[in-house]
Amino acid sequence: MLGTVPAWVTVLQLLAAGLVAGFCALQWVWWRGEVRPASAAWSLAWSLVMSLILLGGGLYALTTPGPVRDVLVFVHAQLVAAFLVMAIPTTRAIAGGPKIRYWLWAAIALFVARAGLWWVPLDQYIADAPVLDAVLLLVPTAVVVSYVVVAVGRTRLTGFGSLLVVAGAESLAIFTASVVVQDHYLGPMFGALWAIPLAVGLEVLALNRLRDAQDAAAQQNRMRDALARLANSAWFVKDADGLLLTARDEARTILRDPSIEGSLRPIARDRFVTELFSADKVDHPPQARTFLIDLAQIVSAAAERYQLGERLHVTAFADPLTRLPNRRAVEEHLLAMLERANVERTRVSLIYCDLDGFKRVNDSFGHAHGDALLVRVSDYLRHALTEYDSYVGRVGGDEFVVVLARAPQDVDLVVIARSIREGFIDRNGGSRPARLTVGVATWLPGDIVDADALVRHADTAMLEAKRSRSGFRVFDRALRRRVEAERHQRAALEAAVADGHFTAYFQPIVDAETLEIVQVEALARWDHHGHLILPADWLELAEESGLIVPIGLEVLRQARRALERFQMPVSVNIAARQLAEPDALEQIETAWGDAFWEHLTLEITESALVQTSSAIPVLSELRARGARIAVDDFGTGYSSLARIARLPVDELKIDRSFVRDMGTERGRGVVRAIVALASTHGLAVVAEGVETPHQLTALAEMGVTRVQGNFLGRAAPNLPVRGPRPSTGATAFVPERARPLRAIGVPTPNASRDGSRLATVRRRG
Repeated sequence: MLGTVPAWVTVLQLLAAGLVAGFCALQWVWWRGEVRPASAAWSLAWSLVMSLILLGGGLYALTTPGPVRDVLVFVHAQLVAAFLVMAIPTTRAIAGGPKIRYWLWAAIALFVARAGLWWVPLDQYIADAPVLDAVLLLVPTAVVVSYVVVAVGRTRLTGFGSLLVVAGAESLAIFTASVVVQDHYLGPMFGALWAIPLAVGLEVLALNRLRDAQDAAAQQNRMRDALARLANSAWFVKDADGLLLTARDEARTILRDPSIEGSLRPIARDRFVTELFSADKVDHPPQARTFLIDLAQIVSAAAERYQLGERLHVTAFADPLTRLPNRRAVEEHLLAMLERANVERTRVSLIYCDLDGFKRVNDSFGHAHGDALLVRVSDYLRHALTEYDSYVGRVGGDEFVVVLARAPQDVDLVVIARSIREGFIDRNGGSRPARLTVGVATWLPGDIVDADALVRHADTAMLEAKRSRSGFRVFDRALRRRVEAERHQRAALEAAVADGHFTAYFQPIVDAETLEIVQVEALARWDHHGHLILPADWLELAEESGLIVPIGLEVLRQARRALERFQMPVSVNIAARQLAEPDALEQIETAWGDAFWEHLTLEITESALVQTSSAIPVLSELRARGARIAVDDFGTGYSSLARIARLPVDELKIDRSFVRDMGTERGRGVVRAIVALASTHGLAVVAEGVETPHQLTALAEMGVTRVQGNFLGRAAPNLPVRGPRPSTGATAFVPERARPLRAIGVPTPNASRDGSRLATVRRRG
C-alpha cells in the first residue's frame, strides 16, 4: 500500500495526522475526569490509530530503502489491520449491533495469518504472491465491512451518522482501489489518501459529540445551580406552595419547556409527595427527568420540614389542651405590646384570671372533667373581649391571662373585670359552681417597660380579690403602696434573719393555785434597729416566704440555752411550714440537741395540726423521744372530738378569746367543755391571755391547772418570778448565771390540787 507519492500527498498525510492527533488530545482533555460513554472511548482510540496510520504513510516518503523502511511498512500494515479490527467494537459502541465475538475473532485470525506470512518469501513458493496478500487483506476487510453493514442497517441514522457512513464508504472504496489497482502511481496515492475521508467523518462526529458533551455539562451545571438555589430558598421561603412555584419556574427555564407543571400532595404522617411533569407530555432525556425528581424531592423535604416546624412551634408556644398561647408566647406578646405602647404612648392592661374550684373538680370528678372545664374557660375568654385588641393565653394549670392593647381607662377596666367574673359560672362540677377570680394591672406611658412587673401586679390583684372574696380587683395606688410596703418588709425580714436579729422573749406559765412558775414559753421578737416588732406584724409574711423555718429554728436554739439558764421546762411554738420540710426532724434535732427532750413542749396551732398531714409522723417521733406536744389556740380550729384522741397530743391551750369571754355564761361553758374534754382524754390544760384576777379565779375554780398572760408576767428576755399573791405586783428576776441542770417538776394532767401536783422527772445534768 505504501509507495512513492508526490510531496503534496506526503504533506497532506502529515497535516491530517497532526489534525487528528490534535482532536484526540482535545477530546482526552475534555473527557478526563468526566463520566463518558464507551462510544467516546472507542472513537478516541480509533482516531488515534488513524492518526498513526497517516503518520506512518507520511514518514515512508522521508525514509530510504532499507531495514527502517521495511519495519515501517510492516508496522503500517499492522496499524491498518488494527484499525479495521477496531471498527467492529467501535461500530457496536456507537450504533449498536449483534454480538462481536465471532466477527472479531475471524478478522483477527485472518490479519494474524497475513502478519505471519509477511516475512515469508512467498515469491519463491507461489507465483502470484501479491494476489494472496491482497486476498488476505480484503477478506478480513470484507468481514469488518459486513459487520458494519449489519449494525448500521439496524440503526436509525442521524445526519452526522449518515455523513460518517458516506465517509466510510469513500475510504473503503479508495482502500479497495489501493489494493486492487496495480498502477505504480495511482496505487500508492490511493494507499496514502484512503484514510482521509474517514478521518474527516470521524473528527466531525467527534466534534459534534464534544459539542454535545459540552452542552450536556453546561446543562448539568445549570441544573446543579438550580438545585442549589432551590435548596437555599427552602430555608427562607417557609411556604411549600411558593417553593413549588419556584421549582416549576426553574424547571421551565432550564429544560426550555413552558408546559412543566407541579403538584404537592400531603400523605399520611405529615409526609408530602411532589411531582413535576410536562403537561404537553414532552419526552425529556433521563438527565432531565432526574433533575425534575431532585427538584420534587427538595420541595417535599421542605414541606415536611415546614410542617414539623409548625408542630414544634405549636408545642413551644401553644397550650396543647386549650390551643391557647402558653406562658412563653404570652410573655413575648406582652413585651411586644409594651414596646409598641411605649412608642404610641398608649396603655396596656393585663387581666389575670384564676379558676376557683378547679382542684375540687379534678379531685371529685377526675382529670378529664377538669380538662373539659379548662377548655370551656378558654372558649369563654376567647369571645369575652372581641371588641378590644385582646390576646388570650394560658400561663398555668388553672390560670389564664388576657393582654389588652390600647387599654381603656380604669373605670372601664373595672367593668370589664366584673363582666368576666360574672359572665362565667360553671355548674357542671356539682352544687358549688366554678368561677373566675380576676385581677387587673395596667402599664401607663412613662412607666418602665417591665413585663414581669406587670404580671406580678396583675397576680397580686388577683390574690387580693381572692383574699377579700370580692371576685375581682384592679391594681390601684393603694394596692401598689401595700405591695411596696410588703416588699420592703420582706427585704428587711430577710436581712434580719441573715444578721441574726431575732431573739427569744420568755413568758412564764404559772400554777393556777400557787402562782409558782412551772414553765416558760419562748416567743420570737424582731429587733429592728432597737425596736421590738411583735409576731403579729411579720408572722404571716414569714410563713408565706418560708423565713419562718430559720426563725423557728433560731428560737428553738435559744430555748435550749434558756433551759440551762433557767432550770425550767420551755415551750416553743412550731409552724406547720417547719414540719412540712423534708428534713424537719433533723433540723429540730440539730437546733435542740440530742438530750433533755422531756423538758421541751412544742406548740402547734389546731388548724395546722389538722391540715398538715406531714406533721403527724414528725410530732409522733418527737413525742417518742420525750417531747410534749401542745395544741395552741385550741377551740379556734376545725378538729373534732374523735380526732383529738388520735392525734399525738399531750395538752390543750385554751385560746385567749375564750378566756376573754369568761364574763359571760357562754364563754364559761366553752371553757368547761374544753376542760372536760381534756380530762376525758388525759390531757393537760393551759389557759392563755389571763388579764384579770377574776379570770384567774374563775379558771382555777373550773380546774385549769396552769395559766399564762400579761397579768401573770409579760414576755421578757429574763425569767420573772412572781411573788406570793398576784395583787402585790412585785416581780423578781432570776440571775442569768449558768448552773448545771437540776431535776425539775413536769406537771401531769391527773395531779391533785395540792403541792404534790408536780411530778418530778429525774435526769442527770
